[in-house]
Amino acid sequence: MGVAGDISVGFIGLGGMGRGLVKNMAMKGVPVTAYDIDPDAVSAVVANGAKGAASPGEFAGDVDVLAVCITTAEAVQELALGPDGLLSRMRTGSVFLDHTTVSPSHVDRMRAACDAAGIAYCEAPMTRTPVHAERGEVNILFGGSEELLERLRPLFRTYAENIFHVGPAGHAIRLKLIHNYIAFANVASWCEGFALAAREGLDMDKVIGIISAAGGKSGMMDLYGEATLKRDFTPLMSLANAQKDVRYYAEWLEQAGLPGFMAESVHQTYALASIMGFEKESCTAVIKAYEKLTGVEARLSGEAGD
Repeated sequence: MGVAGDISVGFIGLGGMGRGLVKNMAMKGVPVTAYDIDPDAVSAVVANGAKGAASPGEFAGDVDVLAVCITTAEAVQELALGPDGLLSRMRTGSVFLDHTTVSPSHVDRMRAACDAAGIAYCEAPMTRTPVHAERGEVNILFGGSEELLERLRPLFRTYAENIFHVGPAGHAIRLKLIHNYIAFANVASWCEGFALAAREGLDMDKVIGIISAAGGKSGMMDLYGEATLKRDFTPLMSLANAQKDVRYYAEWLEQAGLPGFMAESVHQTYALASIMGFEKESCTAVIKAYEKLTGVEARLSGEAGD
């Protein structure tokens, strides 16, 4: 597998990240067949040169790499495991490539199941946004052997700007969950602060300007802070996915025997916003939960109401 075009790929999951990955693979010569529950998503990548499929079973036994980028660990296991799961259809020696943000226990379970089936399991969660996926500039966190990484590196290069070998299998998802927890805790904290500032009548232009010039500045605020105050909740990273990732992190903390007071607070903050109906919006829509309580929306000056 030294050349990307020599690697046949079956790809499941054409959401915000998956669409960009498949587009870049297809446009750079990788023979890729894609599936999603949304036929329109399949049609979109077919227009970029991918082949479409009506079900994953059509290609599971014919590809070198079967990649998944879907919603949850539970969804991946439902697809892959069991008597009629995808692992039972894959070729011996092929690779199950998991781009989904999952949990440490999921990685352990999938690796064991793949080992038993004679399949290589690759955990490769990603960072960055669908915009970066569209441009072929995601970051890949790889957990596993150097041999497997070198086998897949030509494929990764078709859609990744940076490929980080984090350590052995299981280390990549652990680092990804720590990263995402810190990021989403940060969003929840400044959303709470913005809502309070708006409730107290502060000038929101000055609020974000001064915080961004001092110790409160963060990468997530740089990405989403101004958009939030412009009332743009386009789901580059959905609130539902943020809640899921923080839940996995909180569960992992408990399994590790560590207290998770902050993690549970962050998780419940996102859970509340989700219950209130904002789960399909951006992770920054957590601010709307606070605004429901304050009765005031946080906006930049000049931004009209909805």
